[in-house]
Parts: sequence; C-alpha cells; structure tokens
Amino acid sequence: MASLDINWLTEGWMDFEYKKYLLLAYLQETAGQFDEKKLYPRLAELTEHLRGLQLLKDKKMAISRDFPKEISRLDLEKFRVEYKNVFEDDELIKEMDSIIAFAMPEIERKLGLGREIYEEVEDKLQVFPVGILPLRTEEGYFFLSDFLKKLVNVYYYQVTIFENVQEKFRGIQTRFLFDYNISVTSSYEQIKYKLIEGNRQLPNPATYAIEFKESFPLPETMLPVAKRSLVRFISA
Repeated sequence: MASLDINWLTEGWMDFEYKKYLLLAYLQETAGQFDEKKLYPRLAELTEHLRGLQLLKDKKMAISRDFPKEISRLDLEKFRVEYKNVFEDDELIKEMDSIIAFAMPEIERKLGLGREIYEEVEDKLQVFPVGILPLRTEEGYFFLSDFLKKLVNVYYYQVTIFENVQEKFRGIQTRFLFDYNISVTSSYEQIKYKLIEGNRQLPNPATYAIEFKESFPLPETMLPVAKRSLVRFISA
C-alpha cells in the first residue's frame, strides 16, 4: 500500500478485524521501509496518525465528561449524592475505542523504531559553514556530501517562518541545482565561487556543507534529515 489514509479509522467499515488488517499491513510495509533506512514520508505519517488517534480519544473523553449527568443514588447517612453519566457508548463507538486501544501502541512502537534510525542517521552527519557567513542566513546554498559515493548535491535553500497562537516554527524550501563528483579540483570554496558568479543577486551567500560519512537513500532519508539539521544549525 502507498500509504494509510489519515482518516482510515473513521471512514469506511467500522470493524475491529478489518481496521486491524489495514493498520498491520501498513505497519509491515513501513517496517520494510525502515529496514532499508528509508525514513520519509513514513516517519512523518506515523506522527500524524498517532496525533490523530490521540485527538479522537481526547475529544471522546471530553464529551463524556461534559455530558449531562443524573442522580443515581442519595446517601443520606454520608450526605452524599451519586451521579451517573447519561452518555453511553453505542456499539459503533465501542468498536472505535477497541481499534484505538490496539492501534496506538502499535504505531508508537514503529515510531520509536523510526526515531532510532533518525538518530543513527543524524549521528553520521556534520554541518559547517563554507567561507564567511553573512548577517542574513535565511537564504543561500548547501552542499550535501555523500563521501562513500564521492558525490555532492548542491541545493539552493530559503528558510521560512510561520507561527500559530503559541509559537513560531521554521521551515525550509529547497531547490536542487546540480551535482558533482568530489575531487581535489572541486572544493567547497570553488563551487561557492561558481555559484556567486552565476547569481549576482547573492554576492555573499550563506553557504553550508552537510557531510554524511555513510550512505543512505537520498530523497527518503539524507535530504530530509539534512534539511532539519540545517534549520536547527541556522537557528542556533
């Protein structure tokens, strides 16, 4: 399966065995992706699925808590009134509860595995500036180096800032420019000079090298991990 629809739980046939089959098939394929060190998009998808299930669980608890209650018993000896909740789960809701109770720990386990691989990949990279950095570092270039393949991919990047009511977030947009083979005649500084020659609008661009000491799948792992590491490096 390509992916698991974000609304997989609430759409279609609400049956525990059927939903269990859908989830386990997706997680089995995800495990295969992780075995090949391919992190994305599955790592992000798992995070979203877990967040969605937790949201459903929390909303149901809030509805149950806020639902009107009626008196079920008066204890005159202890001067206590006992209430019962008028809200009662129907069979459909109970089935959904069973699916959520099964799904959340299964997703958490796979998410934990993905995070372990992410940390392993991140430990294999190093970020450092190429030349003198300008005051403005929200736009520039980065060189993504795979030493084992002796290949460098060159990207243009632009850091974007978006915010909600609580905090600001940083994202990054990238565009692949070209690649070249590592050699004594193609240092980072020489490639940076060529970039400046080709784009006079960035006379002193912020430029970074991101070196991987081990090869991983480029689009599914190296590039997304490199982008997140670069944003963190620039923010710091």
